[in-house]
Amino acid sequence: MVQVFERIGEWNPQFAREIKGRLKLFPILVTSVISLIVQFVIYLAQLGQIPGKEYRMNEQYCGIGTSYQEQLSDISQVLTKLQNSFFRYSSKEFFDAEKLEQVKIQLEQAKNRRISLENVLYKQPCPRGQIDMTQWWRDHWEYIFQSLSVIFIITLLVAGTYLLINNLAQEERRGTLNFIRLSPQSEVSILTGKMLGVPILVYLFVAFAIPFHIFSGKAAGIAYSHIFSYYAVLLGSCIFFFSAAFLFSLTTRFLSGFQPWLGAGAVLMFLTFTFTTLSYGSHLQNGAAWFRMFSPFDATSYLFPNLVNDYNSNRWARYKDIQFFYIPIGANTASFIGMHLANYGLWTYGIWQGLLRRFRNPNIPVIGKQQSYFLVAFVQILLWGFTFQNAKNFYPNSPLGKPEEPYYDINTQILHNLPIFALFNFVLLFGLIFILSHERQTIQDWARYRHTDSSNRGGWWHKSLFRDLIFGEKSPALLAFALHLSIMAIPITIWVIRSEQLNVNKNYTINWLIQDAGRFKVILGIALLAVLWAIGATVAQRMLLLKTSKRYLWALGTSSTLMFAPALVLVILNNTISKNSPLWLFSIYPWAGLAETSLPIIFMSLFTQVMVLGFLNIRLTKQIKLAGESATKALKV
Repeated sequence: MVQVFERIGEWNPQFAREIKGRLKLFPILVTSVISLIVQFVIYLAQLGQIPGKEYRMNEQYCGIGTSYQEQLSDISQVLTKLQNSFFRYSSKEFFDAEKLEQVKIQLEQAKNRRISLENVLYKQPCPRGQIDMTQWWRDHWEYIFQSLSVIFIITLLVAGTYLLINNLAQEERRGTLNFIRLSPQSEVSILTGKMLGVPILVYLFVAFAIPFHIFSGKAAGIAYSHIFSYYAVLLGSCIFFFSAAFLFSLTTRFLSGFQPWLGAGAVLMFLTFTFTTLSYGSHLQNGAAWFRMFSPFDATSYLFPNLVNDYNSNRWARYKDIQFFYIPIGANTASFIGMHLANYGLWTYGIWQGLLRRFRNPNIPVIGKQQSYFLVAFVQILLWGFTFQNAKNFYPNSPLGKPEEPYYDINTQILHNLPIFALFNFVLLFGLIFILSHERQTIQDWARYRHTDSSNRGGWWHKSLFRDLIFGEKSPALLAFALHLSIMAIPITIWVIRSEQLNVNKNYTINWLIQDAGRFKVILGIALLAVLWAIGATVAQRMLLLKTSKRYLWALGTSSTLMFAPALVLVILNNTISKNSPLWLFSIYPWAGLAETSLPIIFMSLFTQVMVLGFLNIRLTKQIKLAGESATKALKV
């Protein structure tokens, strides 16, 4: 063991440091005993359901009970017909005493026959030789396999997230994290060592149960390819969630001891939500499918369709129909699991870019401006990719198809996904405002040293202010926000301009809006919303230049009030103000006032907002310039 530890230490000193403090004899014994107890309890829980003397004929695995159930079904149909005949011959119009008496006798015989069949089915035990024990064991081995699969996911992701966040938080409080930062090890080596070493006992808990898990899977007739595909998804989800846990810990130091509970609780809530909603459908035929793919339960349900009892909908068939830009990724296991792993891999890569930036210097933003452009574009690709699916839609009044024939309509898909686009883009924009906007000292240093930093570089482009505002790490991010808004708005604008089916049906909000307001007004509404977001970003940057210690709260409160308060007030005053009032043009939902507002008023509203944005930016520019000059003068004095 000493030689093993020495080799591990040569490969990754941080990993060796972590496991030396955790791989003690007593914790290993406790972990192994708990793992064995959990496996034994799951096995006993299934073994306790084994058919015994009280196993009735109507139970699932009683072979002879099927014939009795068929007879009971047939006699129920006969009873229905006899009752109809009884009512017919007892009526005034068709009264027939002789036939009525015959029907009464047959009805009584049928009722007695049904009672005897029910007594046999529900009260008589199934003969031992008629119980299909082979199928019973196969199904219950599958229940054991599925139970362990769910336990692995929850244990690894929740417990591992808690341990990693708690470890970094403790290192931060003790001050040892700074010594680790100053060590000659690379950031990748340090964080990888922690990822492998901190939850080592959780890994052991799962490792002790893997042989029983594989054995139960094979006993249930599950292919090895599906079992190891599950392990691949589980590994990918662990790397993603553990990387996100590191980033969460490094960016929320102000939460102190509440960090691990909040992080692990969020993961548990996400996993619980995605697991409990499996029985309601795939939830993957919409623009938010990439976000749901962070949970490994959908991939697990695809590999093992009986993970959740779902007799009302063919969930697995819905998985088969999932597409990405019309590419049928759900058509086979390799493409479906590959999409999950690609989703984990790309987001994990992005998270590690933030980790590498933040680990050595906790004061810089998680992402820079260059990374933010890729992030915004990548999110748009995911949103649009899972929107472009051939989902079947049924519209009886549509001229595009007969009432009995469903048809494929991408415009309807986009309409249904517009709230998803709005939600994710609003959250993304709001987060980028506070990630990329800098505090007073950073902006002051940039204003003071910008010319000095660029003077040593050759070429006009390297010295230009325009380049610095787009790519500079310390420059104000207002121009970057304009590019973010452009990346988000261009696809929607192109769709509004080019879509030929938006004028077909007025049953949907945007169809009604385009018919009554026109496409040009809708595009102006997109421009109004973009300008409002730019004003919010400018105000947030202005608040961050305050000298108060609560500037982030001021920025959050001011920008949130500016963007969301007008719409909230208009909703509250809905009875006193017209529903289509032009005041909606100054809110987060400007389309409500477009239909009944004339173009001159819309242009005036847009011009007013642009003037306000220009005024705020001119004032902000003067303030930044003054701050840089004041600091320079102070240094000279």
